Amino acid sequence: MALRDEAAAAGKVLSVNQNMRFDQSIRVLKQILDGGELGEVVFASITMHAIPHWQGFLEEYDRLTLANMSVHHLDVLRFLFGDPEEIFTATRTDPRTQFEHEDGIVVSTLRFPSGVLAVSIEDVWSGPREEGYDSDASITWRVEGTKGVAKGTIGWPTGEPSTLTYSSTLTTGGRWVSPEWDTHWFPHAFIGVMEQLQYALATGTEPKLTVADNVRTIALIEAGYRSILENRPVRIDEIPA
Repeated sequence: MALRDEAAAAGKVLSVNQNMRFDQSIRVLKQILDGGELGEVVFASITMHAIPHWQGFLEEYDRLTLANMSVHHLDVLRFLFGDPEEIFTATRTDPRTQFEHEDGIVVSTLRFPSGVLAVSIEDVWSGPREEGYDSDASITWRVEGTKGVAKGTIGWPTGEPSTLTYSSTLTTGGRWVSPEWDTHWFPHAFIGVMEQLQYALATGTEPKLTVADNVRTIALIEAGYRSILENRPVRIDEIPA
């Protein structure tokens, strides 16, 4: 909030690296949603079963998965559906993580004013991590509407391009359509992050990834931690932003 206000007062353009918004499958999903191809959206989910590399400095923090992994998924849900009304977050420790922490494995349920119900799951244990174990690490997403369904994968855990397939009674005749691309979230989504800032500077317009918008994502994270602490759904308007 201080960065937002001080940058505005100084007349400086300030942007945030919320790079999952530029993942290729998420960009195409956003186009499908904006075109109304799925009808009224009813339910959405992001499910992660993958083992991240926790940077060493996180050992000194009192927050882990919700602040450092879930934030990507919760921000994308905001990007797709707007600000939620409330969040309920449950968590447990991750038995693989060797340093002290509380929020290891995280499950968050979000309700949106439109009626959309969404679930974000961050399972950072994902089975044994040892030589010879045949892992099935993945991040998948799914959006269901009254006129269609879209589903896909985020290629980060496997180093492959993300995928998307969708079916709509309005635009595909009920058949599944699967666009393809060769680019990856890592590193190619960062091109979009940099371009949106360069474009804002060149044109004197507001960047797509503003600090003011990201304050709302951080407020959602804060609401999630309050939900964990108090074991209840927390309305986003309980958090000053």
